[in-house]
Parts: sequence; C-alpha cells; structure tokens
Amino acid sequence: MDITKIKTIGDLKKSGYKTLTVKEELRKNMIEFLKKDKNPFDGIIGYDDTVIPELQTAILSRHNIILLGLRGQAKTRVARLFINLLDEYIPIVEGSEINDDPFNPISKFAKDTIREFGDETKISWVHRSERYTEKLATPDVTVADLIGDVDPIKAASLKLPYSDERVIHFGLVPRSHRGIFVINELPDLQARIQVALFNILQESDIQIRGFKIRLPLDIQFVFTANPEDYTNRGSIVTPLKDRIDSQILTHYPKSTFVSQKITEQEAQLTKEQKEKIIVPDLLKQIIEQIAFEARESEYVDEKSGVSARLTISAFENLVSYAERRRILNHESKTTARVNDLVGVIPAITGKIELVYEGEQEGPAKVAQILIGKAIRSVFEQYFPNPEQIKKKQAQNPYSAIISWFSKGNSVDLLSSMSDKEYSNVLRSIPGLQKVVDEFQPDADENMTLLFMEFIIFGLSEFSLLSKFRLENGMQFKDMLSSMFNINSDDDFQEDGDSDFFK
Repeated sequence: MDITKIKTIGDLKKSGYKTLTVKEELRKNMIEFLKKDKNPFDGIIGYDDTVIPELQTAILSRHNIILLGLRGQAKTRVARLFINLLDEYIPIVEGSEINDDPFNPISKFAKDTIREFGDETKISWVHRSERYTEKLATPDVTVADLIGDVDPIKAASLKLPYSDERVIHFGLVPRSHRGIFVINELPDLQARIQVALFNILQESDIQIRGFKIRLPLDIQFVFTANPEDYTNRGSIVTPLKDRIDSQILTHYPKSTFVSQKITEQEAQLTKEQKEKIIVPDLLKQIIEQIAFEARESEYVDEKSGVSARLTISAFENLVSYAERRRILNHESKTTARVNDLVGVIPAITGKIELVYEGEQEGPAKVAQILIGKAIRSVFEQYFPNPEQIKKKQAQNPYSAIISWFSKGNSVDLLSSMSDKEYSNVLRSIPGLQKVVDEFQPDADENMTLLFMEFIIFGLSEFSLLSKFRLENGMQFKDMLSSMFNINSDDDFQEDGDSDFFK
C-alpha cells in the first residue's frame, strides 16, 4: 500500500484499509514474527527461555503488562522494543492531538472535522516511533500530567467558556491513543494518581475534570517496577495491580557467559580502545564474576540487587585503565592485566547497596573483597585449586613459587609498569612459567604473562602469599614472614585495607 497516495478518508476507504486495535495489531505482528522464527526483542540477552516466551504469551493474550524485577534487568529496554511489533504507519485524522482513527474518531475535533468534510477529510500517517510514550513515575506526577486538564490559556485565546470541550488540554495518556504507554517505576506513583488509572485499564476510557465526555482510549500499557520499591518508596495499590493482566518477572543473567555477552554488547568503547587494548577472556570472566560475587555477598543488600550496569562500567574502566598505562608508556598496543582491576573499583562502589556490615568495611574495601573472590572463583577454571592439592596430598605445582617467596623475596607489580618491565618482573619468579606451560600449554606470549600474573594473585587469594596494596600497585610477599613482621611493618600498618585481613 502506497501511503503517499492516500491523503483523504475517501482514499483510505478505497484502499481497503481496516483498523485494528493496538493490542490486535501487536498480536498480529507477533504471530508473523513467530511464524518466521524471528525475535522482536532483538538485543535482549539471557531471556530466551524465560522472559521472552512470557512476553509473547501476554501479547498474544492482548494483555497489559507489568515487568517486575530488580534494577539493571533491562525492563525499560524490553518495553521500548514493543514498538517493533507495531505497524510501520497508521492513518489519523490530520491535526488530531490524540491520533484519532479516521474510521472511529473519539475527540470532538475529529468528529466535527469528519462531519464537515466527510470523505474529503485529510489524513496523516504516523510512524510507529511516534506511537510510543514513556513516563518515569515520580512523586510530583499529577493527574493533569497523565489524563489532562482545562487549559485557561486556550480558553482565553479562543474566547471559549470553560464548559466547552475544546478548552481541554490532553495529558500523556490520551495522547498515547492507538499506541504504547510505558510507566517506569510504578510504585513511585502516588496512590491517588494510581487510582486515576483504574478506569483506563478496566473500561478503556477517561474523564477530565467535570466534563461529561467518554474517550474510549485504545492503549497498550506496559509498567515496570522494582520489588524493593514496594517497601522502600511506595506500593502498587491492589485494585490497580489486579487490573494489570500479566505480571512478568525479570532476572539477572544465569551464567557469566551470558553476562559477558551483555557487557560486550552494551560497553561503549572507542575505535582506538578496541584496536589498541586487548582484553583477554580471562579478565572478562573476572569482571562478570565480580557481579555474581556481589549478589551473594554478605556485605551487599540482596534485595536492592546488583545491576548489569556494574559489569558494563567495570569493563569500560578496565579498558580505560589499561589505555592510560599504554599512553603513559608510549606503547602502540597493550594487553589488560589482572593488576588493572584496581581501576574498576570506582565502577563497583557506586553500584552496590551495602548492608550494615558492608558500611562498616567501607565501599572501597568491599569492592576489593569482591574482586578477590572473583579471582579465586575463576582461578579454579584454569589452574589446580591449592586447597584441593593439600587435601589430596598431591604434588604441589606451586611449591617452587612459594619457596622462592619464603626466602624473603618479594614482587612489586606497579600500575604504571611498561609491558617490558611487567614481563621482566614476572619472569624473574622461578617456577611461574612452568605452571603456565603445564596447565595452559596453548597460551601465546601475552596470555602466558597474564596467566603468570594471575597465578600470583590467585595464590594470594588462597592465602599462600600475602598481598599488600601500594600507592601505585600491589606487593606480594611470603605469607608467614608477613605474619611475623606484621607489627613492625610500617607500610602494612599504613595500608588499612590490605586483603590480608579477609
């Protein structure tokens, strides 16, 4: 159908166009997507077997929907993708504020226009992108914002009495007629405002002030809410919740693999960063594991959740931290290091809600603990668990490394080290490369160095080496000598957040 040639209601009738309600339209297009085995919610990762089937079912049932889940679970992202299920264009009466259907007008303006011009009434075509409205629920939202009110300026300029329907200024909901209306964080909406939505959801109509008008609105409602908000900031009034047909629970990624795909998709890196900073999968795994550790941590409020934005920001910081080092050392390229994870601490501290015990430790210390636990968890995927070796009384592949440190040797891994200095320091530790060669024989030069560094960090997490935070890096020493010298080590005393205390 060539919409450029259809300019009046008469033309629309001749074309054979038939109007569908917005829910029927969504249903029709969902069926087409399913038949072609396509996904209208493209870019949403990790919901293929859970949330998306439930969404498809709700749309086929022509339901209003609420997406319920903790922060950072892509609720708003999902809601915005509903427009993929709308027809590309729909016709409206030209000049209508509320997208009046030419075949079924509901506003006084559209009815009067059609009464006057009949089949010669001009129509406009509205793109699906203009049929989506989103409102963040805040305590200052009013009924006038959502539904509408009398506009005294319009009354004065048109010289109309307040009893004339033409003085009405329509709110966001009527202006979403024949489209999708999303309210984010529904519990934040005051109870009296939620009550104003009852009629719209049940009877599909609204009333504005004292006007005796009925606007049978045609809207697909999508709401989002965080379960924590039910107790902290407000609640969804029961009658409103009862009128929302389908409640769909969202969730966090169930594996680091899925989480990593989300991070890589969403992280905003420059072309230069992508070309000059190599981030091995090992570090990507650790970044994702940090979020998993946070969700299980005794220091983090599990009800508040740990957003996927934590890993996205952490990944961006990791890349930028390595980039900063590359620039300072005038290197053309570099590979991110385990030591660069110190750069992700600011990305963690602002995205976790701490319980009392966490507040006592402090956000930065909790972030370091989470990074340490993530390293420990990932370590077992690449190298033998030192604790299991001890239990089984098997030959210890790390004995040469630990023995070297026990002789009073220490290693400083500084944040600003050039790639050459980094290599020299790691290769100075006897037995370190032998472990990598044995358990990761396929590692190239860069990965071999990264694994060597990873082993040092891993052994410290299993309490076989001590790790101290320096102003510009990390220092590793023998665990026993550190314990004996704890009271006389001034550097240690100044570093109150040493992981030794974990």
